[in-house]
Amino acid sequence: MTAPTTAPVTGGQLATFRLDGDLYGIEVEHVQEVLRSQQLTRVPLAPAAVAGLINLRGQVVTAIELRERLGRPPRPEGTDAVVIVVRLHGEAVSLLVDSIADVVDVDANDFEAPPDTLEGQARDLIRGAYKLHGQLLLALDVQKAVSAQ
Repeated sequence: MTAPTTAPVTGGQLATFRLDGDLYGIEVEHVQEVLRSQQLTRVPLAPAAVAGLINLRGQVVTAIELRERLGRPPRPEGTDAVVIVVRLHGEAVSLLVDSIADVVDVDANDFEAPPDTLEGQARDLIRGAYKLHGQLLLALDVQKAVSAQ
């Protein structure tokens, strides 16, 4: 029997990034590459979380605004997003974040349930948290974050 996609993150490596002052992480095996700001082509009538499409060396990739998906305020005017290209089920999708951080090793023993302070849609997208040297690392469920809502 295979574990459901909502199973908690265990030990391993997480690629971390910042979004609205908080630290998030995704499994490093999902990350294809990290890019500086890319030109977006808006998609009419797309959900608010779909920031647009980017051209990644001839491949059209959907760009998801994680601030919108997580119910955070819009990115300050004049601030460029960093693009994390993730690959799920053979498909590339890009996540727009504020800045990229480090790849960190996490231990399953340090994994905890999502904090009670998370509300709304953010609570559905966070698998749990790790305490790292005085800061909280929120483990993002990439599959849910890129799925259509």
